[in-house]
Amino acid sequence: MHAVSDELFREAKEVIPGGVNSPVRAFAAVGGNPRFIRSAQGPYLYDVDGNQYLDFIGSWGPMLLGHNHPLIRQAVLKAAESGLSFGTATQAEVEMAQLICSIVPSVEMVRMVNSGTEAVMSAVRAARGFTGRDKIVKFEGCYHGHSDCMLVRAGSGLMTGGVPDSAGVPAGCAADTLTAPYNDLEAVDRLLEENPGQIAAIILEPVAANMGVVLPEPGFLAGLRQRCDQIGALLIFDEVITGFRLGLGGAQEYYGVRPDLTTFGKIIGAGMPVGAYGGRREVMEVIAPVGRVYQAGTLSGNPVAMAAGLCQLRYLKEHPEIYTHTAALGDAFRQGMGELLCRYGVPAQVTGVGSLACVFFTGEPVKNYAGAKTSDTEAFARYFNYMLEHGVHFAPSQFEAVFFSGAHTPEQIGRVLELAEDFFAER
Repeated sequence: MHAVSDELFREAKEVIPGGVNSPVRAFAAVGGNPRFIRSAQGPYLYDVDGNQYLDFIGSWGPMLLGHNHPLIRQAVLKAAESGLSFGTATQAEVEMAQLICSIVPSVEMVRMVNSGTEAVMSAVRAARGFTGRDKIVKFEGCYHGHSDCMLVRAGSGLMTGGVPDSAGVPAGCAADTLTAPYNDLEAVDRLLEENPGQIAAIILEPVAANMGVVLPEPGFLAGLRQRCDQIGALLIFDEVITGFRLGLGGAQEYYGVRPDLTTFGKIIGAGMPVGAYGGRREVMEVIAPVGRVYQAGTLSGNPVAMAAGLCQLRYLKEHPEIYTHTAALGDAFRQGMGELLCRYGVPAQVTGVGSLACVFFTGEPVKNYAGAKTSDTEAFARYFNYMLEHGVHFAPSQFEAVFFSGAHTPEQIGRVLELAEDFFAER
């Protein structure tokens, strides 16, 4: 039963656009009404009607250790006792910056912000300020937050809602944003040839995790690094999702390609609203008050948020077995689901790496935005609702990731596969 959630959603739609504060939460792509969550613990969500769900959203990625981890909770409560915000410099900010720089080889300096969107917006501005150029190359289906210049053929909720771009973005804001298909170096070459001396940066998710999960093909990331070096542009990795998830050093460590700038979010805040961007010292020193690229934030480096993020990153650094555990869960899910799809003749693809996965309901290989868009979203909706009614909460969109955490167990993955087999057997 979910009568209380239904009533809350009815009330919410009167005072919040669509009844939600982020579009994909509305369940528009899968039908029905969202569940309103009262609490979370470990791998579970508990809604206002008293239902328990095995959760694979993980607050869209931050909860690599599971929900409400006792050490993180304790760190937050202790920090809150001293005050919620000071608007001044704090020791925790310094410790966070030092920790990030010690973990991520490409980062020599870092600036804290409040969200992944803000991190990307600021990194792009820094790249333009550093190079003196205006144009940015991004990839179809890669979502980099909702700043104006990034809402061009973006993924995530824009795919879910069937909206190719966003109203309210002036044409001039998007005029300097060039797009190429993900995994297509030839298309990138054409853009570079058509815009000589004008490209400030190439930005991408090194693992595209906002159009489902699409992996970089061999040589793709290294090829972008080579091209940026050749034309004097910066390479920006958006590691808001992959940062500290595919390994302590993120996707750049996993794939062995070093960007000039990196954006972070999600895991860096352990559930608190935190983002960051960082990179080479000479690039970061264009930022005020050292340089002429202005970026500021009243709540940037908030002491309570820093306490949460520091606690999680330190724990991950001290317990690398978390990555072995979550990758094993991902492997078990991907292998098991792949076997089920083959056994029951379901036209679908299973993708992912480490603690990320996706089931695309399409018979076509998925290596870019066009491949992802061939998915049968109605088939996904039936799968999603079946799993939800049986106590498993995936993201309510074909084009989002499945997130595994240290709180999940092999037995729980086995249970999910059993439910999936029941669903495919009945279809």
